[in-house]
Amino acid sequence: MPDQSVSETTSPSLADLDPNTPVVVGVGQASERIGEPDYEGLGEADLAARAVRAALADTGVDPDSVARLVDTVVAVRSFEVSSPLSSSPLGRPDNTPRAVAERVGLRPNRAVTEVVGGQSPQKLVTEFAEEIHRGSSDGAVIVGAEVISTIRHLMKTVAADDRPDFTETVDGSHEDRGFGLSGLTSLQEARHGLLDPMTQYAVLENARRRKLGRSRHEHARSMAELFAPLSAVAADNPHSASPVARTVDELTTVDDTNRRLADPYTRLLVARDQVNQAAATLVLSVRSARALGISPDRWVFLHGHADLRENTLMERPDLAEGPASVAAMRNALEMAGASLDEVAALDIYSCFPIAVAHVADALGLAADDPRGLTVTGGLPFFGGAGNNYSMHAIAEIVDRARRSPGSLGLVAANGGLLSKYSVGIYSTTPTAWQSPDNASAQAALDAVPVVEHRRDADGWATVESYTVIPDRAGDKGIVIARLDDGARFIATVAEGDDDLLELLTVGDEPIGTRVYARSFARGNRVAVSEERMAELFPVEAPRFQDRYEHLQVRRDGRVLEVVIDRQDARNALNPKANEELDAVFDAYFADPELWVAILTGAGDKAFSAGNDLTHLAGDAMMSVPKNGFGGLTSRRHLPKPVIAAVNGLALGGGLEIALACHVIVADERASFGLPEVRVGLAAAAGGLVRLPAAISPALARDLILTGRRIDADEALRVGLVSRIAPPGTSLDLARAVAQEILACSPTSVRASIAVMAEAAEIADPVDAIDHTTSVLDTLLISQDTNEGVTAFVTKREPRWTGR
Repeated sequence: MPDQSVSETTSPSLADLDPNTPVVVGVGQASERIGEPDYEGLGEADLAARAVRAALADTGVDPDSVARLVDTVVAVRSFEVSSPLSSSPLGRPDNTPRAVAERVGLRPNRAVTEVVGGQSPQKLVTEFAEEIHRGSSDGAVIVGAEVISTIRHLMKTVAADDRPDFTETVDGSHEDRGFGLSGLTSLQEARHGLLDPMTQYAVLENARRRKLGRSRHEHARSMAELFAPLSAVAADNPHSASPVARTVDELTTVDDTNRRLADPYTRLLVARDQVNQAAATLVLSVRSARALGISPDRWVFLHGHADLRENTLMERPDLAEGPASVAAMRNALEMAGASLDEVAALDIYSCFPIAVAHVADALGLAADDPRGLTVTGGLPFFGGAGNNYSMHAIAEIVDRARRSPGSLGLVAANGGLLSKYSVGIYSTTPTAWQSPDNASAQAALDAVPVVEHRRDADGWATVESYTVIPDRAGDKGIVIARLDDGARFIATVAEGDDDLLELLTVGDEPIGTRVYARSFARGNRVAVSEERMAELFPVEAPRFQDRYEHLQVRRDGRVLEVVIDRQDARNALNPKANEELDAVFDAYFADPELWVAILTGAGDKAFSAGNDLTHLAGDAMMSVPKNGFGGLTSRRHLPKPVIAAVNGLALGGGLEIALACHVIVADERASFGLPEVRVGLAAAAGGLVRLPAAISPALARDLILTGRRIDADEALRVGLVSRIAPPGTSLDLARAVAQEILACSPTSVRASIAVMAEAAEIADPVDAIDHTTSVLDTLLISQDTNEGVTAFVTKREPRWTGR
């Protein structure tokens, strides 16, 4: 890479610069604190507009003239729109960048809202600097704002009728890039409570403590020594949400003002989200800056930059490290042609101690580095202004670069769980623009082997990391551990296992401890021993209950009939119905006297409309049985026949249950479909796999991607069902099919089921055919084979025993 030193002898002169070279010409910040005389309770768009006005004024020329050259306004995504579960209790603009633009007098051709992540400010400055370099834009304003403090204050202190309404409809195009949450969390993490950043980072922090060989006390003091200097910077920053200098002892002491949140974190060591803060950056081309007459002493150039991504939490080889963060720092410095020692000011994203420490340690930065590790005061003290924190860091670094011409300033911005890392290096020294080149560094990161992770964990394991969350109802322990085969899994401490919870809370060293894991419908649990697990969760033999809340269950000789009885919900399944079906099929497969099962729905409207969406939230969303939807879709083997009698709608999960059965018969009024895509879901309980295998792949794709339904006649024609019954008689037809099966050898039926399942996993047809001959090895020694041959020879009906 060419040398990009900041020395005047090797840098291009202003006159030699490409006119399309991007340059930061204005930065601005705005903030307000509840209780202060100038507090106005501004909404997000109004506070953001203040920051933009400050950035325009920061150019030193007429703001209106500058505004006319801005063709792009980009909004950093605020917390109110950062996830599908977020909300705006006081309303918000439907097009934030244009709402801000209108307030300031901008008329942009392009309005963009970025994805989630604290890396956004630096990543966006780099991205739109590149747009300017390519000639796609003359000028861009990048702005973000958070008014969480105001929103919470108004919701608590102002009557509903008197609260302001920040709802706003704004005309014009809007490029909303969505949440961008892929890879930041998973269903497994969510179902075990490892969902919010504080809990996730706490797990990483404990892994780091163990790797460094520190005791709990030693690490607590180390975190305080790292963050106390940050608070001193915040105390002098007029925009700080908490301008108070903290001592190491204050940050170490656990008390009512510094309560424990998620071991090892206390309140003063985590990002402060209750803020009212906004910041903006204005980037123009050199051509535009010259045309406006902006003095070159206001110009700040981006000398180096990098944007890299980390593996997901469960795939990372080392939970204590963030290789992508360190690589981004090094790549940006290399692009700038500088060493870290040459950087005069820096701001390392500081949402939690490990976010700073893992980078500082890798690059040789000490907690007491005379330059300091922040120019704002850090997220716990200055304030964690949502995804926009690093925009404030950019504003401060730009100001320092101007006050010390020729010096270098560095901004390191982190998104997710050390997941997305963006670095920028700034200086007033002119430099040619270097386009982003992250591919080779990202490829090297992606080439590192990932860790296998297991959804359902059973057996002995070793604790890899953990956290404990205090709760009035009882502390909750979350553990990441490795099974003896090396697979990683998440679990929670089994309720009632006080011994393990005590070890995690006050024990000498929980990491490395052996624990026993067991998987359940609601997730994995760990206990101190197999015996303790058995005490807490006694294993009961499968059995039928006398009564069911959502099912009708009856035996008729060798046949079991199961009726889903939730007619008010079109026989859609809630968590309890799922649990009951799972237990019923466990009992069926375990009962040697039952040879065939029939599953249908109550009434004549629906077999099952799938998942009851009124329960698709919170803990209920995580509680599908281990054996899958309806207790069937994830069973690796259904050893005895199950017939689906579809008596109406078989939609979504209802169709997926039917597809898991061996035989499907249908009422001629029945209809089938996978409408998940129409409600933002996917047929992940087997529909995406089994439907293309059951019918033509082309038709399956049509049904899956459009959500349309087909009727019984088409279902028969394409091979989805095997028989059709007159209206109201699908159960009668299923009973007749059951009797036909009962007339056959149950041993042969079960062997045929088993071999069909095994052969389906063999790609080569000849190998699959050869595999089926193994069925004879079992059947030739069975009593039923002898009985069948004897009955045929003697011309009588066979008397099957199932053996």
